[in-house]
Amino acid sequence: MTRPIVPQNVDDNELKEKILPEVYQWALGNGLLMYPPDFKLNTANIAPFTLYPTPISRGSFEEALDVQKGFNELYAEISRDSGKNGAWLTRETEKLSESDADFTGKLWKLYKSVRDEGILQKLRLGVFRSDYLVDKNLDQIKQVEFNTVSVSFAGFSTKVGEIHKYLNDFGVYGAACYDDKDIPVPTSVPEITQSFADALKKYDSIEKNPVILMVVQRGERNVFDQRALEYALMKEHGIKVVRMTFDEITEKLSIDEDNKRRLSIKSTNEEVAIVYYRTGYTTSDYETDKDWEARKFLERSYAIKAPDLLIQLSGAKKIQQLLTDNQILSKFIENTTTREKLSKTFVKIFPLDDSELGKIGKDLAMNNPEKYVLKPQREGGGNNIYKEDIPSYLKSLDESEWNAYILMEIIVPEPYTKNIIFRGDDFFRESIISELGIYGTILFDEEKTYFNRNSGWLLRSKFTTSNEGGVAAGFGCLDSVVLY
Repeated sequence: MTRPIVPQNVDDNELKEKILPEVYQWALGNGLLMYPPDFKLNTANIAPFTLYPTPISRGSFEEALDVQKGFNELYAEISRDSGKNGAWLTRETEKLSESDADFTGKLWKLYKSVRDEGILQKLRLGVFRSDYLVDKNLDQIKQVEFNTVSVSFAGFSTKVGEIHKYLNDFGVYGAACYDDKDIPVPTSVPEITQSFADALKKYDSIEKNPVILMVVQRGERNVFDQRALEYALMKEHGIKVVRMTFDEITEKLSIDEDNKRRLSIKSTNEEVAIVYYRTGYTTSDYETDKDWEARKFLERSYAIKAPDLLIQLSGAKKIQQLLTDNQILSKFIENTTTREKLSKTFVKIFPLDDSELGKIGKDLAMNNPEKYVLKPQREGGGNNIYKEDIPSYLKSLDESEWNAYILMEIIVPEPYTKNIIFRGDDFFRESIISELGIYGTILFDEEKTYFNRNSGWLLRSKFTTSNEGGVAAGFGCLDSVVLY
């Protein structure tokens, strides 16, 4: 099948009079919303998204789905950090914590404190997302990053797929309508909530109806994406989700020191079975020492963590760089076929340390940066340094800090697709680049994996004029796929 053509002949009058009412009212009626900065609780904006789904080849899409369980297995095995691999993650994180003292260093210090006291809950829940661009020269998916903490937009991925399907079925796309089977609706909400429900069943609660605690950022704007999961957990599984910020943790929760450090809500005595982090992934989430104390309070409790500190640390960019070495990858993935599938998605990534590969990385960063992006150990958008800006940025740092960064080959994406993007009250006719994210969930302990699943997908797009792609950070928009 040839690549579908995204319609370009919609004039402004048709857009305003026929299409916008359908789009805006569906979005408002179905909660495709985000709070604006400095919001009031009763006022929200429509989340930015594309009018048309974006063409992605069926082969690339299926390949991304196919490798997800292998990546889930890989990061679970890394974060087990024991046995045959001899605490590999511990050794690498110790080194990284010295060059990234303000974030990785503090997470690592917190983990060691909890570990030394004794970790009572052995079950751990990974809720992951692996992000890809399709390299136009190779016609091959290439991994941008693997996210191990606070993966977002599972709720919206389903909603954007649903609105594109609605617009197609309702005839809004006119003669350009797509075959229904080619615009699949992401299953992210039911898949991820099922994994939470199954993990909760493994928790040995002493209360009849334990709850899930969702830890969120102060002033969280991406509430409705999160609420989609929350509402589905209640509707489909009868599981209550309680939302709190770090500020509220020690005030509203208690730990029973005499009973496995079980976590409960003071006012209701409800037991917390799972702590689900939608915060804690960057330095700005920890404004004071009290925030670090709240994280420690939760980590030392008996609740299952999604993720715990080791799972979060396994997602560091430095770990991603090290895994491009097949000798290191083979420590964790013995199956040759699985290992080859994972390796096929990697691009060249260099350290900026004093190793031989690090010396090559430093030379490229300073003298030939135009094909590279510099990435720190941060998530959430807005943190990367691109191309010609790299040398001056590195010169602004002490060279001892360079090892906190990786130098990653820029993926040359497929030919740009022109689309119409809705953002607030405006719409834009822009060329976009699209990034495919595959969700995965895995429940495991040191000895056993209880489930390992694909858990839906997400497509995010950004203007070709923007290097960054974070939707919540204001760089991108939500999208869905039309397969060909």
